[in-house]
Amino acid sequence: MKSGFIAICGRPNAGKSTLLNRIVGEKVAIVSNKPQTTRTKILGVYTEDDLQEVLNDPPGIHKPHNKLGKRMEKYIAAATEEIDALIYVVDCHIKDEDLEAERIALSGLKTAKVPVILAVNKIDTVERLKLLPILDKIQTIYSFSSIVPISAEKGENIDALMESIKGYLPEGPKFFPDDVITDQPERQIVSEFIREKALRLLNREVPHGIAVEIEKMKQKENGTYEILAAIYCEKQSHKGIIIGKGGEKLKQIGSLSRRDIERFLGAKVYLELWVRVKEDWRNRENFITDIGFE
Repeated sequence: MKSGFIAICGRPNAGKSTLLNRIVGEKVAIVSNKPQTTRTKILGVYTEDDLQEVLNDPPGIHKPHNKLGKRMEKYIAAATEEIDALIYVVDCHIKDEDLEAERIALSGLKTAKVPVILAVNKIDTVERLKLLPILDKIQTIYSFSSIVPISAEKGENIDALMESIKGYLPEGPKFFPDDVITDQPERQIVSEFIREKALRLLNREVPHGIAVEIEKMKQKENGTYEILAAIYCEKQSHKGIIIGKGGEKLKQIGSLSRRDIERFLGAKVYLELWVRVKEDWRNRENFITDIGFE
């Protein structure tokens, strides 16, 4: 059989996490329209009878501005070491002025010395006649091993992408049992579900200074999970925004989070959320480690 490790890279919001979720067939990485949504290296596993692909979804490539950003940069470097192939995801709506930024991002991948497959994403949002000029434009920025237009959201051409990756993988063993789809601890996935809903509902009202810590997660004898989670923000003014008038915003975050958590755990969930202020937490090494960053 063929097996190997693949990194999914690209600039923020290209659709890397959506692609990972689509490939493994389950939600293991959160999705948001805000940049730098992914903060940790997410591992997904795709297995068939004669194939196992272990996929890394590191944070989007960006310039770090704080200690959290530097920690994310380390994840990107680690994810591109000892891999067999790399998927580079680009939004098909890329503008001419953004090509240079993509070229710079890709220049850092040359040291990987592995096949780089370009996945041109979101093709479901563009007319087919306009797609060819877009592909011609993008392929000038790097010598890609292959180019596959896809829609991670709709699942278009994912089989073609998987077949392309398979062609570059060596013969090898299975690294994980057939029923494993991620190496992420349950607590980490649950905290990310909550952070995803907070990012989505708060939109631009609160910046990326949000972290979620699972303070308690216990399964009762009847199978129900009791989860207590804290949402951390950096300013007192942000706390009121997250809670909302009469606690309405926090209730929405909890309600939407609980749906994903119950589907993931396969059980009923009692979820209690608190909002706490931790000023400048993104520059506090100990706190960054406490909330799940190694």
